[in-house]
Amino acid sequence: MREYGFELRVCAILEARRRGVVARQLGAAVANPGSRVMDVVHVAPGPEYEQRVALTAETIPRAVVEADVGVARWRPVTAAIGGRPERARAAAERGADIGVLERERRDGDTVVRRVAPYPADWFGAVTGIENKPDLGTPGALGRQLRTDVALGVFDRVILATASHVTGAHLNRIPDAVGVWEVDPAEEAVTVVQEATALDPAAAGVEIRAEHAGRTDVAIVDAAAKAAARRRIAERAYGKGWRPDRYPACANATADDAGVPWCRYFDRVVDPVVDCGGSCPGHEPATPPAVDVAAIRGDRADWDPDPPALARHQADLTTFGDEG
Repeated sequence: MREYGFELRVCAILEARRRGVVARQLGAAVANPGSRVMDVVHVAPGPEYEQRVALTAETIPRAVVEADVGVARWRPVTAAIGGRPERARAAAERGADIGVLERERRDGDTVVRRVAPYPADWFGAVTGIENKPDLGTPGALGRQLRTDVALGVFDRVILATASHVTGAHLNRIPDAVGVWEVDPAEEAVTVVQEATALDPAAAGVEIRAEHAGRTDVAIVDAAAKAAARRRIAERAYGKGWRPDRYPACANATADDAGVPWCRYFDRVVDPVVDCGGSCPGHEPATPPAVDVAAIRGDRADWDPDPPALARHQADLTTFGDEG
């Protein structure tokens, strides 16, 4: 099976069997953003999960999460949100658009307040899953997994494969990495090796480059890791794993989980890479009607349309800290 199809099947299996949310292709580096992308991420619920569900179905931007503003008093945008004024105003606008901030003009200034406190303890364990259906072509797999284990942003790291795993394969990856043999057709998962719990609360080491006889690293402190975990969890909550669009082709359909399927090739397809006028099976048509939000809402602990929390509070108009 191609890696894209394997990845979507892994996501569908996880979503069906574990509480929380599943997403794919999320940045997992801290010191060098963009240098590491985790194939699949599962975020388990924490004690305040329901409060997060009630806030918004979207990802809450970091600037909004960290804004120095509460629910009781209005504050000027540039005082509440750090950074350049234009960045603060853009963040406030996004926060208002997704329903987690209230925004008004008062005395010639734009002011904001939260509709509800941000539930810092909304997520629990964060698991990273690297997909490699064919271990015969490992590519940079070893370096990627060494980076994940040394950094320790995730609580656990898993390697998912469709290959039969041998002792030789296990010897080439860190001992802490869990290994799953996945049969996508049967939706079967065999745990070959249990993952060892990592320590996200401790400082980590991010491998930036490996050379003959030398490895370049960056030390990442616990606070930076905590911020990265929250960013990953927020992105996973808002993004999910299904494609943004489906092929405009008569041969395109989707299964009950929303995985895109091609009748012509009889397999999962990547709408961006596989489909279009150059495909021999392409028959122009309206894309299949797939309500991604409804499917995700039915299958995951995620509400596509939480009730609005914005309130017309008592007239607490004094600018200042939360009161």
